[in-house]
Amino acid sequence: MVFSQTTTWYSTLLLDRRFEWFYFKENKAFMPYRVYKSLNFGSISKENKDFMLHTNHNSLGVCKVWQHYIRLHGASSNFHQYKQKKSPNKICIYIMHPCVFIIFSLLLFCLEITTANQLAAVGGGDDKCFEKEKDALLHFKSLLQDPSDRISTWTAEQDNCCQWSGVTCNNQTGGHVTKLDLMNCGLVGEISHSLVNLTYLNYLDLDFNSFHGTIPAIIGSLTQLSHLFLGYNNLNGAIPPELGNLTNLQYLYLSYVGMCRLENLEWLSPLSHLVGLAMDGISLAKTNHWVDVTLSLPNLSLLSLSGCELSQVIYPYSSSFLNSSSSIHILSLKNNNLTSSMYHWLFPLTNNKLYILDLSGNMLDGIPKYLGNLSSLERFYFYNNSGVIKFPDFVKNLSGCTSLSLQRLSASGSQFTGSLPDDIQKFTSLTDLYLSENQLKGTISKKLWELPNLKYLDLSENSLQEFPSSDYMSNRSHIESIYLSSCKLGPHFPKWIQKLKNLTNLEIANNGISDTIPLEFWDLWPSQLTFLNLSSNNISGKVPDLSSNFDSNSRIDLSSNSFDGPITNVSSTVALLNLSRNKFSGGISFLCQVVHGFLVILDLSHNFLSGQIPDCLWHFKELKVLNLEHNNLSGRLPASLGSMIKLEALDLYKNAFSEEFPLSVKNCTSLKSLNLGANKFSGNLPVWIGESLSGLYVLMLRSNNFSGSIPLQLCQLASLQILDLSVNHLHGSIPSCLSNLTIMVQQGFSQLQNLDRGVSLGTYSYNIDHVMIQWQGTEREFIRSNMVLLRSIDLSSNSLTGEIPYQITNLDQLIALNLSKNALLGKIPWKIGQMKNLLTLDLSRNKFSGEIPSSMSQMTWLNYLDVSDNSLSGRIPSSTQLQTFDPSRYEGNLGLCGPPLTKKCHGDEESGIQHSIGESEGEGIDELQGWFYVGGAIGFTVGFCIACGALLVNRRGRFAFFMFLDSFEDWVYVKVVVFIANLQKRRT
Repeated sequence: MVFSQTTTWYSTLLLDRRFEWFYFKENKAFMPYRVYKSLNFGSISKENKDFMLHTNHNSLGVCKVWQHYIRLHGASSNFHQYKQKKSPNKICIYIMHPCVFIIFSLLLFCLEITTANQLAAVGGGDDKCFEKEKDALLHFKSLLQDPSDRISTWTAEQDNCCQWSGVTCNNQTGGHVTKLDLMNCGLVGEISHSLVNLTYLNYLDLDFNSFHGTIPAIIGSLTQLSHLFLGYNNLNGAIPPELGNLTNLQYLYLSYVGMCRLENLEWLSPLSHLVGLAMDGISLAKTNHWVDVTLSLPNLSLLSLSGCELSQVIYPYSSSFLNSSSSIHILSLKNNNLTSSMYHWLFPLTNNKLYILDLSGNMLDGIPKYLGNLSSLERFYFYNNSGVIKFPDFVKNLSGCTSLSLQRLSASGSQFTGSLPDDIQKFTSLTDLYLSENQLKGTISKKLWELPNLKYLDLSENSLQEFPSSDYMSNRSHIESIYLSSCKLGPHFPKWIQKLKNLTNLEIANNGISDTIPLEFWDLWPSQLTFLNLSSNNISGKVPDLSSNFDSNSRIDLSSNSFDGPITNVSSTVALLNLSRNKFSGGISFLCQVVHGFLVILDLSHNFLSGQIPDCLWHFKELKVLNLEHNNLSGRLPASLGSMIKLEALDLYKNAFSEEFPLSVKNCTSLKSLNLGANKFSGNLPVWIGESLSGLYVLMLRSNNFSGSIPLQLCQLASLQILDLSVNHLHGSIPSCLSNLTIMVQQGFSQLQNLDRGVSLGTYSYNIDHVMIQWQGTEREFIRSNMVLLRSIDLSSNSLTGEIPYQITNLDQLIALNLSKNALLGKIPWKIGQMKNLLTLDLSRNKFSGEIPSSMSQMTWLNYLDVSDNSLSGRIPSSTQLQTFDPSRYEGNLGLCGPPLTKKCHGDEESGIQHSIGESEGEGIDELQGWFYVGGAIGFTVGFCIACGALLVNRRGRFAFFMFLDSFEDWVYVKVVVFIANLQKRRT
């Protein structure tokens, strides 16, 4: 391990994890320790060599600024591109030579002793804090909810507040509280004004919590503050200009602070020590001359103004500042709807120290040439721009000094046209090139493959042609990761890929490849392969032994092809294996060879696999998805299935599994989706499903041999969104407690539950939202896009008896209800009309009696109704919906009458209200129009006679009426004369 910084800097790394930051070798991304912790990537693995502590610049200030930028954007912009295609869970510490390690350990030991003495001197010991400051902290806590118990140590009984969580004191200030670090503690409440009593506070971090209310203006009186972080909260109101009194402030982060507003930025001008300023998500639409203010800050190195509505600023700068220069190293202006007119005020914000520039998410249709002269620019983010740009022109304008320094160009999801030009060869430092989801066409310059440092290339979803030949690619490229999905590489398999000896990640999905894979492709593959995606092609042939060609935690996706034959050996360290929608056959005993327990996602669905599931699943402790649907598997499920305690989705649909469902599955308490449909399971419905699997939102048990009654415990599944028990042998009544299914009652509840229901492995996201249900008489597949709002109960084709419990009508968010083909009786609940979101209602083939409730006329969304083959009677209620259904939906009810049935109700002929169904529509309209004209004439005549009669009878009223007419006539005459006179004057 090489350190380019001084011992003092490395001591800072060790003593204060605020400045401990990580370097991802593959994507050249840095991340501070605390942000890494907040992203929950898991433990650091010492076996890998992709991760190390690193310092990239000789300037300590630049390192600090870069670290703070990653704090703001590491998980969203810079790191966002990495997350799209790479696996961030491969994190490890670099291994040092043993001799270096011994020497380094001795140095660290001495450093630790020295540091401990320094800490004792500084104030980490047993000195008690000041009572005034302790009371201030207790009052601060009293206004907060602390669901995670992060500040549970803050109690009056604990005398020394310097030992409280998140609190730091310093003896150099006499033992006063100098630091309050409560980042990401889950705190809820208002910020107490008692903080004003922490007069020595120089560091306040309340980022990533749920504070609400306003930002207290008294924070501006904490004049010792050098770091203030209030971002990612729910605060509102105006940002107090009193913050301009914090003349020692170096870092001010207010990004996504809430619904706060700013009228101007003049209050920033006194903050001459400011190094980092972030106001992402705050509207600056009314802050004229904001460019002038930022240029007046001599030490500003980081400026992040993403999503600030900068395009609405009328006067962003004054001409006097156009010749000024900035000291900014990192500049983010993304998501502001900026057009290319912004480049005239961007110029003074750029300089030869600029290291990162983010202009993503705007409406730019080009770049100026001065961006090609930034000699220090290493990362340029330009993704998701909506302006159409010719890529050769874009590259040409960047081809100055910038071409020698630029390491990462991220421009995915924009509107680039044209080809990849020869000018790309000038970017000799380029390591990462993201150009996916553009409109690039034509040829790819061979110069691209000659770039000496290019490691990562993403050209997915373009229409590029003429990829290089195998001979040309030999020993030319050092590319480690290449993504070419949806690039029309087919129909032949691109053999030139085999020449990329350093590949660790390969994605060529959806390319129309209809070919076999050469055997040497598998034989010559490097052992460090971590990601292989060949999905959605038509590749055929057999897949050889996959046990030795893949690295730890590798991901393999060969789905939606035509591979056949048995599945043989698979790498014991694979984390994702997706072989679905192929023609694989034979058993799945190979699972017993996957013994290292890294497997997270296993999808073998839609194949021709047979036999039993082997009872060797004990070591699958990390498995989250097991999908075996649409195969020929059979027999009893193994007890070891219950050892998969992290399992979230179990899909066994359409196999031939039999006997009772194993009790051991109750241990899989993380299950969200359980699909056992279309099998031969028998016995009573397991009671423990409702007791142990509380997180279920899909329970699919249809088309089995389950018997007994519906257990009341199912009503405990508050998140249940799809309940399908149809086509079984269930009896008894429908539990009234089904109204406790919260997700089917509370509006908006389901949307909150559906925000993140996929399973992610690194950047690979697997969708567990898919299910086949009976929908309006046919079987239909629902996937993530249309499952968000789906709430369905299907109890059809059983032997259920009794009445429909009236509580069912409380499920007002229910979309589909199918109770057909049972032995239910009694009346349809009279309040069923309050289920206004129902799209599908099937009550056919039961024993219902009485009338169809009139409230059903209020079900305006209903587009499928079937009440046939019951004993219903009376008139079908009139509505815009009920008369539009086919008459067959009402047949088999001898007592029903009225449209759309031909049977007339009693009294219809005598009253003449209802015409016959056979009567033409034109005749009905003519008759209606005739009655309209007759009624209109009669009404006019009656009204006229009443008015005239009143004037004739009432002498005083007649006199007043005609006086009014005379005066009104005079008023109109005068107005017209005056108007004409004024008009003539204007003409003259």
